[in-house]
Amino acid sequence: MNLPNKLTVSRMVLTVLFLAVMFTGFRGYESVAVILMWLAAITDYLDGSIARRRGLITNFGILMDPLADKILTCSAFIAFIEPRLIEPWVVIIIVARELAITGLRLLAASQNVILAAERFGKHKTAWQLTTIISILTMLSYTQWGVAGEFVFGWHLFGIPWIVRFAELAKWITVALTLFSGSIYLWRNRALYLSDM
Repeated sequence: MNLPNKLTVSRMVLTVLFLAVMFTGFRGYESVAVILMWLAAITDYLDGSIARRRGLITNFGILMDPLADKILTCSAFIAFIEPRLIEPWVVIIIVARELAITGLRLLAASQNVILAAERFGKHKTAWQLTTIISILTMLSYTQWGVAGEFVFGWHLFGIPWIVRFAELAKWITVALTLFSGSIYLWRNRALYLSDM
């Protein structure tokens, strides 16, 4: 297994650790969760970058890299529902889109076609990770002392700017999730229309 694929697998391990931290709820868990999510986001960037630069693109990576992203982001958003950190309808849109695209990829694989992630999908993943990290930062920055307050606590229209940014990131994520999913399904419509 090459380095990019190891990084992809490590993102799945980080997802399990992230969920364990989120659901145990020990003191300061929010700070640990944001660190784990940053590590996952870094592996997401590095695995693709290294694979392209070193010519290490494999079928495993093409299939598993976006799947690891979906597992990570969907898990995080689902974990945010119970503590009311995000609205359930947002999570439904995100999970439904990811299931639809995964289903399309499975259908393509059954026809010996491998569908790689597209540019809009990559932007969508980047904004999903940005939203998740923003929400976790919003929860945890007060635990980081004066530095956390100085960087994230200054107010914008009476509310810490990180709260405003997290809300903006959420709406961008919803828009990109819907748009990128629609584009992907439309461009690959021949795969499922031929089976109807």
